[in-house]
Amino acid sequence: MPGYKVREQQIDLAQRILHAIESTSVLVAEAGTGTGKTFAYLVPALLAGGKVLISTGTKNLQDQLFDRDLPAVRSAIGAGNTIALLKGRSNYVCLYRLERARTEARPGSREEVAQLAAIERFSRQTTTGDRGDLAEVAENSPVWIHATSTRENCLGQDCPKYKDCFVITARRNALAADVVVINHHLFFADVMLRDEGLAELLPACNTVIFDEAHQLPDTARLFFGDSVSTGQVLDLARDTRMELRAAGGALPDLDRAATKLDKAARDLRLVFREDSVRYALSQAARTAEFTPAVTELAAALSAFRTLLESQAERSEGLAGCLRRTEETRAKLTRWQDTGDLEAVRWVEVFASALQLHTTPLRTAELFRKQMDDHPRAWIMTSATLAVGEDFGHFTRELGIEEAASVRWESPFDFAGNALFYVPRNLPEPNDPAFTESVIEAAYPVLRASRGRAFLLFTTLRALRRAKDLLGDKLARDGLDYPLLVQGTGSRSELLARFRRLDNPILLGSQSFWEGVDVRGEALSLVVIDKLPFAPPDDPVLAARIDALRAKGGNPFMELQLPQAILQLKQGAGRLIRDETDRGVLVVCDPRLYSKPYGRTIRGSLPPMRATRELQDVVAFFNEASDRIPSLSPTEQGTA
Repeated sequence: MPGYKVREQQIDLAQRILHAIESTSVLVAEAGTGTGKTFAYLVPALLAGGKVLISTGTKNLQDQLFDRDLPAVRSAIGAGNTIALLKGRSNYVCLYRLERARTEARPGSREEVAQLAAIERFSRQTTTGDRGDLAEVAENSPVWIHATSTRENCLGQDCPKYKDCFVITARRNALAADVVVINHHLFFADVMLRDEGLAELLPACNTVIFDEAHQLPDTARLFFGDSVSTGQVLDLARDTRMELRAAGGALPDLDRAATKLDKAARDLRLVFREDSVRYALSQAARTAEFTPAVTELAAALSAFRTLLESQAERSEGLAGCLRRTEETRAKLTRWQDTGDLEAVRWVEVFASALQLHTTPLRTAELFRKQMDDHPRAWIMTSATLAVGEDFGHFTRELGIEEAASVRWESPFDFAGNALFYVPRNLPEPNDPAFTESVIEAAYPVLRASRGRAFLLFTTLRALRRAKDLLGDKLARDGLDYPLLVQGTGSRSELLARFRRLDNPILLGSQSFWEGVDVRGEALSLVVIDKLPFAPPDDPVLAARIDALRAKGGNPFMELQLPQAILQLKQGAGRLIRDETDRGVLVVCDPRLYSKPYGRTIRGSLPPMRATRELQDVVAFFNEASDRIPSLSPTEQGTA
């Protein structure tokens, strides 16, 4: 394979994976950036034979694995394994809903009409129906609602388009293939909800490989729980009206009930003025309008169901709407009535929707149950699974404490090519002027690096404030460093612009802490404002802290600190992406040296040279790295 370099870590990892596959055991493996873990699991997976499921963290990684990595390895080793790609149903064009949209839906603008026409043309030409292949229509376009299905509104075998369904075709291909590439959300959504798909695939497979496995605990919590959203209710009311028109005309009473249901859902969302916030149930209930609005929504759903029941026999579509109504009503009833002490009820508010969640406090037993139903190998790998050498946090979360665990440092020369800088004299992160101090400390470093930087923030509020402060400084000094800000475009668009522009500075929050790969001089500086401790008032975290404390545990050491370390490792991992990359990591949090746990955090980062002096950073960017003395471990601890 052209350009391939032998790396002992990669070979060692591949051999450990092959052993786990052959012994149908569980392996947890942390492999630092540059190990080449994708090839390290693909080669043994293809050579060992049997059926293999490979689950990645995102759809983008899925596509990269299926379109590029798998074919390259398969060709290089002359393997004959058949491969398939399987995504969640909402990623495929739904021919039935597209036909309904053409005759019944009312797109809101001329642009949406044009987009719907583009999707129609695509549906006649594509063999997969994968909407990711249609670049002409943005992934977040609202028109996709009319052209894709969800688990709730899919008609299944009753659908008149079932024979030509892209989802069913993808699942048939997956059932027949030796290697199937999926993603974590699909794994949990299909297996835990017993949807059609992986519930059929999993019993037949010999090996499950999770790449980006650090995401598993949070994804498991999401899908082991339950939720109902006002958006689902609005879709239900809209689809019912559309199906009524298609069936020959609306029933006035049912049409009015749909309007009332629509209003009840919107009124519930309008109880809270803010968006992008989370409330525990007890917090939400302090707003006087909240509980009555939930009660009103439940009543509207009941009335709607009664009227819809009399019309459901008119068409498959109306029967599907009745089933969705009953499921939504059951979920809402469970949310209102649950007294489960092992779960937390909470509310999430978005710009145009509100979601009612029930989340289990522990997922270990539930995940373990999925693993124990049939003997097979389970491989979990990522660049960030351990705190130092300790995998306990990750393995406890998934109930796999007995799993073999091993880690390999990155083969990259972090000591020679990277510098770790913690500025002096910064205030504590809870200081009102903290973000101003971060920009003051980062600005001379940004000038030394000539932009080419990521600034990563733990909150959107800090990001917005930093953008204003930094914009003013750059304008004052006449520096043409383009500012790219999360929220002003999709992540892929911002990254494409970042790679194309000279001296850019990208300000990002959660979306840019992981899964972002910019190689070479284009990214030479990563600035992190503070240690990414999750906010203790997050409803799920607060409930988990209380539960741990009640059992005599130490929530900070067992939960909050490990989570922050793993998240920091992800952010730091954006910096050095290739053997020749050079760069500086700046973390503007004095707790790295002022708190006892700071040494643990520093020891979990790659072995970079550490400094607290700005002149060392300037020298580094002036290509004078040989003048920066290497610090001994003792000096790093006291710098």
